[in-house]
Amino acid sequence: MQIYLPIAEVSVNAFLLFGLGGIVGILSGMFGVGGGFLMTPLLFFIGIPPSVAVATGATQIVASSFSGVLAHFKRKTVDLRMGGVLLAGGLVGATLGVMIFNYLESLGQVDLLVKLFYVIFLGIIGGLMFVESLNAIRNLKKGKKPPRKKHSPIHGLPLKMRFRVSGLYISVIPPVIIGLFVGILTAIMGVGGGFIMVPAMIYLLGMPTKVVVGTSLFQIIFVTGFTTMLHATTNFTVDIVLALLLLIGGVIGAQVGARIGVKMKAEQLRVLLALLVLIVCGKLALELLLQPSEVYSIATGGH
Repeated sequence: MQIYLPIAEVSVNAFLLFGLGGIVGILSGMFGVGGGFLMTPLLFFIGIPPSVAVATGATQIVASSFSGVLAHFKRKTVDLRMGGVLLAGGLVGATLGVMIFNYLESLGQVDLLVKLFYVIFLGIIGGLMFVESLNAIRNLKKGKKPPRKKHSPIHGLPLKMRFRVSGLYISVIPPVIIGLFVGILTAIMGVGGGFIMVPAMIYLLGMPTKVVVGTSLFQIIFVTGFTTMLHATTNFTVDIVLALLLLIGGVIGAQVGARIGVKMKAEQLRVLLALLVLIVCGKLALELLLQPSEVYSIATGGH
């Protein structure tokens, strides 16, 4: 069933969009990521303009993250205090990110730069996560306990706060900086930032993996919601019809994903997430490097 998307100005199969939302929702519930790192490139692949994909993809992330976080609230694996600190940085970052995005769009370079951002970030993050996760699995098989860093430069920073759910007493500066960085990425790339947030919370802040997923989703809801509002009111690239179809699939998928995630080991989840990130990165890199079937095209811009 073909449906016309008024802002994207393309016709797409409605069931395909519903399915994409469902797949990304499952990933959201399993890994604690908003799924935008996968959703936005998938929208590129089916012909949605990158500027519309970035702004509208953020809408779907809000719904799938909200659905996923409800499941984590039931299990009491959400650190609200840590989520609030990350959120403070995230809202400032999202505002800066939308300003950068609008500037790039005024130069006419936003489509290429968004794709380049994806290839670089997904390649680095996916590679690091994959290597680390394989090492963790190898250590588990040998019966070694993963080394827990008790002292790092982060523990010496001022403005300390106690995060009881995470069992931490650390400075608020690193979480605010992580939130700020992820907020900028959310606005420019249409991602929830979970693929950076989750590893940063585990390896930099030292949070337990079971708490990381729910806390990451909690923060993602508000930052992506705020980003969507900014995109909708400043550059008018949020396609409501596209968002609605992705939302329905995402909400259902997130509940399924949360149930699957509970039954899997943290190390297995991280390996799977790393592989997904690398696959999407490879596909995007090929699209940028290979000569397109139509060498010349006429683009019509304007709102």
